[in-house]
Amino acid sequence: MSRFAALLDDFFYRPDEDVAGLHDFAAGSDGTQSSVPEEVPEEYLAFRLEGECYAVPIRVVREISKVPPLTEIPRAEPHLLGVMNLRGELLPAYDIKVRLRLAERAPVVAGPEAPSPPRDARILVLRTESGPAGVWVDGVTGVVKLKPSMLEAAPPGLRSGDRDCVVGIGRRGSTLYILLDAEQALAS
Repeated sequence: MSRFAALLDDFFYRPDEDVAGLHDFAAGSDGTQSSVPEEVPEEYLAFRLEGECYAVPIRVVREISKVPPLTEIPRAEPHLLGVMNLRGELLPAYDIKVRLRLAERAPVVAGPEAPSPPRDARILVLRTESGPAGVWVDGVTGVVKLKPSMLEAAPPGLRSGDRDCVVGIGRRGSTLYILLDAEQALAS
């Protein structure tokens, strides 16, 4: 056997050698902690409000629905559009644009004078502590995965008064997502 072949024989494992421990070590099960924890992305449902991108954690979204007929409730809160009948379940429907100060008042979307909703408009049915509630959005853009390193705290000017529902900003490429706390967005 040549000297080069002997070096290669020392380098590579023979079929009869036990190398199970090396496979475990390569897989990271050697008992040592990795110095860099792997970032686990969280999924968010992204949607548009007045041309801006917003997002809520996907875990709070029960479903996405086309805008059903809404029944207006007299003397209701300004951001409550009315109630909707979703397969026999009565749910409140909100317009959070008023809460976010993107609009002065909620549009008239119930009653005989109400125009038909825009084609892309949707109702997000969100899970809240007080039960499911609908939120009117201008359009759903999709699901986005954001790692913790892609998230930033909300700028100081956004965490005051009625804007407490903005909990942060997510960056993915050149797109900024305004992250909302669903409970706070629907709070009275």
